[in-house]
Amino acid sequence: MLKKTGKNYSGLCPFHAEKDPSFTVSPTKQIFHCFGCNTGGNVFNFLIKHDGLSFPEAVRLLGRRYGIEVPTRKMSPAMRAQISEREKLLAINRIAMAYYHWNLKHETFGKAARAYLQNRSLTAEMIDAFQLGYARDTWDGLRNYLQIKRVPANLLEKSGLVIPRKSGSGFYDRFRERLIFPIYNPNKQVVGFGGRVLDTSLPKYLNSPETPVYSKSKNLYGLHLARNRCRETGTLFIVEGYLDLIRMHCHDLKNAGATLGTALTSEHIDIIKGFAEKVVLVFDGDDAGIQASLRSVGIFIEKGMEARVMVLPTGHDPDSFLQKHGRESFLKAAEKSRSIIMFILEFAQKKFGHSVDGKLRVLDELKYPLASIKDRIALDSYIKEVGEHLGVKEYQITEKVQQALKEMDQSRRSQTRSRPKGTDDQKRDESKLKAGENALGTPLELQILAMMIQFPQILPEILENRVVDYFTTEPLKSIGELILSQKNKTDTGISNLISIVDDDEKRNILASLSIKEEQWNLRDCRKIITKFIQTSPLRPSISLTEQIRAAEKENNEALLIKLLEEKHRLAVADEQQKHIE
Repeated sequence: MLKKTGKNYSGLCPFHAEKDPSFTVSPTKQIFHCFGCNTGGNVFNFLIKHDGLSFPEAVRLLGRRYGIEVPTRKMSPAMRAQISEREKLLAINRIAMAYYHWNLKHETFGKAARAYLQNRSLTAEMIDAFQLGYARDTWDGLRNYLQIKRVPANLLEKSGLVIPRKSGSGFYDRFRERLIFPIYNPNKQVVGFGGRVLDTSLPKYLNSPETPVYSKSKNLYGLHLARNRCRETGTLFIVEGYLDLIRMHCHDLKNAGATLGTALTSEHIDIIKGFAEKVVLVFDGDDAGIQASLRSVGIFIEKGMEARVMVLPTGHDPDSFLQKHGRESFLKAAEKSRSIIMFILEFAQKKFGHSVDGKLRVLDELKYPLASIKDRIALDSYIKEVGEHLGVKEYQITEKVQQALKEMDQSRRSQTRSRPKGTDDQKRDESKLKAGENALGTPLELQILAMMIQFPQILPEILENRVVDYFTTEPLKSIGELILSQKNKTDTGISNLISIVDDDEKRNILASLSIKEEQWNLRDCRKIITKFIQTSPLRPSISLTEQIRAAEKENNEALLIKLLEEKHRLAVADEQQKHIE
């Protein structure tokens, strides 16, 4: 909920978890900006980021909402084809979900699956809430149904719902004799499916393959229902199975998501950051399962997100634990969850023992996770905690961490050298390096950009003095050039300007500089321009007088006239500066 604050509205950011509102919307400028996560843009960018839409989809959605017809003839054929394919695949998934759900509800077809769900104590309410379904034991039940619905064969295959026959003659259903779990994206669109057998046959679970609308590394089951509860609690529980997730909902623990048969990825963490401040990883009390999960917990450390680990008693998963012990016992166990570092420490100690050699091996297990912690205060705190737990001096742990940092740096350098010259990764590394080198010029450059956006009367003098040519930070320079290129257009409000930009970083910069209300006047603007040019590292090293003398010697009349005009311009600017001061 947004609240009016002066000219603008503010509230909690929908793109990252927070308790204090830092999300601002400006109705007059038609833009938004979050001072917490630095995300910003116009209404189209909001829909793209919040609802996972493409730009044309966002335009069409708003058009439908306000009764405005949006012509598609200006779209490129490739863009029209991409949008059309995505929308058709989502429609196919909706049809398939309805088909599976109908099978489950059918008196005869779904009898065994309903008995299985009843045995797992799942109510009709939960079955409907998650739109559970059943794939019958037929080779082409869904395929035939979709053919009746006139779904083309190429889209049928791209949906991942069918598999080509080895003979090359047609397709057969991917899911057969399985309980079906529709997988939604955060925008509540069905993007894929998971299937579970009703007996002990293998594989126990089968998921949709990667498709144009589904990626297992970017989706968590049940996350589309978690946002509101996550905002209330600040916490997201991560469980491992579909039925575990549904059981959490049965016990009013809706701030939960489940992995989809894969380890957690950095993309998952980026999505989770938009839901909660803290994650609790719920592991079954099985050593083999915990060992496998250890491979992914380090991502939370690298991403700087707070995560804790909750290990259930041996023989229990969230489903069985909640059925036997209930919600309150689960929450009490969650309160005793451990930090990732302490979890790794205790698990390693269990494996290597408490001897001197065991402690050294435990430190070897911990050195890389500790080295990944970027917050110095948090790192010092963990080093102290680990030292006290192991009975080891803090400096010894610090030495291990420094050793790990050196090894990690050498590994990165080795990977960079091994890349072919000119690769995209190498170019990105070089770009980041240049950005770091140029960071000193950024504050004044940002101030000038804010001035250009909020006080367009100064643009003629910015152009005349070639101010943007002196920018050393490439993204800021390109933004300045864009503003100047649009200066004579009557409809260039900041929202329209943001629409032109196709880079997230630049859009966020534009929104950040525009959302702040500052008072500008011609005198102060000129002082900033003069100071910026005088301190710019790109200011010509050869004096103007020397350039004029060289042009005279070479009898270069055109260059001489240009240099004399420049000298006159600078003299006028200096005189103006004296009057200002």
